[in-house]
Amino acid sequence: MTATTDGSTGALPPRAAAAKDSTTVTDSTTLTPPPAADGPESPRAAAERATARAVEHLLSRQDAEGWWKGDLETNVTMDAEDLMLRQFLGISDERTTRAAALFIRSEQRADGTWAGFRGGPPELSTTVEAYVALRLAGDAPDAPHMAAASAWVREQGGIAAARVFTRIWLALFGWWKWDDLPELPPEIMYLPKWFPLNIYDFGSWARQTIVPLTVVSAKRPVRPAPFALDELHTDPRRPNPPRPLASAASWDGVFQRLDKALHQYRKFPLKAVRRAALNAAARWIIERQENDGCWGGIQPPAVYSVIALHLLGYDLGHPVLRAGLESLDRFAVWREDGSRMIEACQSPVWDTCLATIALADAGVRPDHPALVKAVDWMLDEQILRPGDWTVRRPELPPGGWAFEFHNDNYPDIDDTAEVVLALKRVGHPDPTRVEAAVQRAARWTLGMQSSDGAWAAFDADNTSSLPNRLPFCDFGEVIDPPSADVTAHVVEMLAVLGKQHDPRTRRGIEWLLAEQEENGGWFGRWGVNYVYGTGSVIPALVAAGLPASHPAIRRAVRWLESVQNDDGGWGEDLRSYRDPEWIGRGTSTASQTAWALMALLAAGEGEGKAVERGVAWLVERQAQDGSWDEPEFTGTGFPWDFSINYHLYRQVFPVTALGRYVHGDPLAAERREA
Repeated sequence: MTATTDGSTGALPPRAAAAKDSTTVTDSTTLTPPPAADGPESPRAAAERATARAVEHLLSRQDAEGWWKGDLETNVTMDAEDLMLRQFLGISDERTTRAAALFIRSEQRADGTWAGFRGGPPELSTTVEAYVALRLAGDAPDAPHMAAASAWVREQGGIAAARVFTRIWLALFGWWKWDDLPELPPEIMYLPKWFPLNIYDFGSWARQTIVPLTVVSAKRPVRPAPFALDELHTDPRRPNPPRPLASAASWDGVFQRLDKALHQYRKFPLKAVRRAALNAAARWIIERQENDGCWGGIQPPAVYSVIALHLLGYDLGHPVLRAGLESLDRFAVWREDGSRMIEACQSPVWDTCLATIALADAGVRPDHPALVKAVDWMLDEQILRPGDWTVRRPELPPGGWAFEFHNDNYPDIDDTAEVVLALKRVGHPDPTRVEAAVQRAARWTLGMQSSDGAWAAFDADNTSSLPNRLPFCDFGEVIDPPSADVTAHVVEMLAVLGKQHDPRTRRGIEWLLAEQEENGGWFGRWGVNYVYGTGSVIPALVAAGLPASHPAIRRAVRWLESVQNDDGGWGEDLRSYRDPEWIGRGTSTASQTAWALMALLAAGEGEGKAVERGVAWLVERQAQDGSWDEPEFTGTGFPWDFSINYHLYRQVFPVTALGRYVHGDPLAAERREA
């Protein structure tokens, strides 16, 4: 095992630190911290010293191959489902079970529940899955921690009130009836691309999950469980009381009745059509397996793809399944206490481009070996073959970057924009190669613009609301509409490339201005939340030529100043996605404070009191090794439903903010020339 970025151990790609001569900053005079003053240190001098320490720390975490990667922490459903998968396939082993159970227990709260994010409210489905996993690990139902969990589950309505995905996992073991689950027929594979609810109406992550689940739904397997779960039902004799039908005039009512019709079809399917649909689903799944054996670089589709292919007759020794199972092992992070955490995904491209931007903005010289090595790695990761995005853009040449080590089918517009911003900051010895990659990326990104002028994460015009209404889809957002944060990153990239006057860029700017909230902020789709959205949009608008005096920017500045915490930092709780009372409110965090500072600095507020207090917050809370601590979740997979703690966010964004405070915007002159 090798050390992870936070000192734990994991069966992941090598994470050894880069050689010392490429991870120290002895040759960058801009980063030599001033000597400590005899009297009180000025804010700028303190920021310079903090920046130098933070740069040293961030450089020390670069892998020898040139990339950075922090652990991606979610919630214990990943760990619980991994144990249930192993139980279902008959491949459980004592060491893995013990380590996973240790981690799941460590995340349980005093009231016996588990939450979707650190400090959040208890979550029913997460608690049910964690409880089941611990029972599989041998925890007795009458143990105090288990009894507390089951009592709370019953109070919330029992298993019947849990999400569909949780009940699917329970149905695999006979703990829930397949008849009491929504139907998802594999014949959906035959819906044409223009027809509502075809698989390409779903976001990329949902599409990769739903296709294998059509196989599971058709096969309805049951591997008898070693125990009952009566203690998780409000009434074991009647575990799933009937629910009233919604009005036939409502969308919910329409889809409830459609589901009833599909259940009837299941009893008398056209056998030849069903068999062909299952084969089509299998081909679709296998064609999208990545070179490392995974699917989409994310754990949930990989898990369901393994199950689906196994149900279709692929044995565990088959090369496809063997590679799939090996890829799942790479999501495991083994910790020093012997516990084992499962990452839902891995973020090396995202972490590497953000780290490169941070170091460059902090004054590391453009041709520093660490930055050149990072660019070499990123250039090798550019995706030059078509993926699912070609369904909507069939003539567009490829050129994007994905989020993960291997995910050629689903390049990410957000990653692509940030990679280009990173590449433009580095003095690479082969500028022709870099420029060719940048031009490919710009062409692909412009081609992925949605019809409303904005950009989403993976697809263009993936905006139909119908998939979200399916009874099956209660696990979070299943479509990929444009968002302010992604659009802002693209606009900033285009401005750096001298395309701020391009009509397509102007449409993106107009969309951003129209999306500004009444409070002055912007909604953040992929980060928490309005602080993230606003921290993304203001730098983009300024980069694109809007003056700091523009009314939209002044409104945003006033909002950021109004939500600054008394301690000088900024924080926003994930509950802001559901409860407006939480917008801009929460415990101060390093990443969110940095986002606010990046916005204020771009808006010309570098000498303002709010910036001075925010910088002081970062300086005062920096650890001796140059890092910051951040147990709070500030990243988002699905707003509210699936939250993320990116362990590198707490490092890269403070370095960026402090660097811009100390050195200014490194690309401002380049944009002025363009």
